[in-house]
Amino acid sequence: MSRMHSSGKGKSGSTKPIKKISPWVRYKEKEIEKLIVKSAKAGKTASEIGMILRDTYGINNIRASSGKKITQILASNELLKKLPEDMTALIKKYQDVKKHWEKNHHDQTAKRGLQLTESKIRRLAKYYKKSKKLPLSWKFQTDNVGIYLE
Repeated sequence: MSRMHSSGKGKSGSTKPIKKISPWVRYKEKEIEKLIVKSAKAGKTASEIGMILRDTYGINNIRASSGKKITQILASNELLKKLPEDMTALIKKYQDVKKHWEKNHHDQTAKRGLQLTESKIRRLAKYYKKSKKLPLSWKFQTDNVGIYLE
C-alpha cells in the first residue's frame, strides 16, 4: 500500500492468525458486551475499549468471541457518538495544527499539514456520506472546529 502524501511506498499491515477464537478467552458473549458498555459509559472510544479488552482481559478478537464488532455493540446499546472516531481524531489534529500555525505564521510546514489534514477530513466525510454514517447536509467548517468535538 502506498502513502497518501509522500513518495514512500510503505509496507502492508500485519496479518491476523488463522485460528479465529483463542483458547484462553474465558468470557462469554454477554460478559464481553457488559465490559464494552461499562467502558463506553466511562467515556472510552471504540479503539480504547478494544485495547483495554486485549490488554486487561485477554480478549484479542471481540468479533470472533461475541459475533459482533465493538461499534455494533455500542450502536445496539445507543452509546455510539455522533461522529465516527477517526473523523473526530482528524478534527482534533486539525484544531491543534491550526492553533500552532496561528502562533507561528512562518511555519510553512504547519500550513501544509493544515491543508493535508483538511483534505483528509473532506475525503472521509465524502465516504461517510455515501455510507450514510453522516447526514448529507453535514459540512466541515474550518472557522468553528470546536463544535464538532463537543
